[in-house]
Amino acid sequence: MSCGVALAVSLLLSDPNVALAASRPPAAADAPVSVASEPLFADLVTRSADLRGVVEGWISAGQADNASFWTGVEFTSFKARASDLAQRDLQGHLVLKERGVDGDLKCILRGISEDMPRKVEAVETAPNPTQRRVALDELRYLLNDNVEVITAPPQPAA
Repeated sequence: MSCGVALAVSLLLSDPNVALAASRPPAAADAPVSVASEPLFADLVTRSADLRGVVEGWISAGQADNASFWTGVEFTSFKARASDLAQRDLQGHLVLKERGVDGDLKCILRGISEDMPRKVEAVETAPNPTQRRVALDELRYLLNDNVEVITAPPQPAA
């Protein structure tokens, strides 16, 4: 018996996780690759996380109760940044489409690019603090989703 085989057998017998890992098929050569480290997608994550932090700050500060806040400079600046993010999400969708990627991320990025302006508008036009709080929470969720779908490990096609 060679040393390598003896070592493999001893590892198999000593650690059940090794046996479990060995029993799984090897990764397919065409397995999906994460795009999270590519500059465009990493930038989307950074911008989304930054905007999510802004929204969380507004929620914590109780800005939903301040009707005049939503017509001020800070919110106007946020709207411009959110619009830019939506356009970049669409760009990410188009990049994946050009690559021939037929996965969830491509579709999700397009959906986020379409939903972002609607969520921002919902915050801006909410008629009362309660509805503004709900709209802010939904916007925060969308921004968080934008981060998570890009950074999630890619899954093979079903």
